[in-house]
Amino acid sequence: MKKLISTSSLAIALSFLSPAVFSHAEHGQAQYGGVVAEAGEAQFELVAKDGKFIVYLSNHGQPLASKGASGKLTILDGAKKTELELKAVGENRLEAAGSAASGAKALISVQLADKKPLQARAVLK
Repeated sequence: MKKLISTSSLAIALSFLSPAVFSHAEHGQAQYGGVVAEAGEAQFELVAKDGKFIVYLSNHGQPLASKGASGKLTILDGAKKTELELKAVGENRLEAAGSAASGAKALISVQLADKKPLQARAVLK
């Protein structure tokens, strides 16, 4: 009986931890087919497609509001350096027109509303 109670208690305790574990399942994982870069309290997923760059903002897998945000994307493609202004569009993304070859390096600088500026680096796929 003691063993049954302790096993049941353990199962109940672990079931309370499950939501916390699953809420971090997307952390660091690409959700939109891009590359993920860590930036302090946020994660940026940089996607280059159809002649534009899209930066998706998240915090531990949860969308992070882009309202009032701005940013700059610096692309280093060999000896060529391109700076693009990122503008907020949609709920959790910033966009800029442009393209670069696979393997180009990107510096993502984002200023969220009422927060410190965040920076991250990524290499395009």
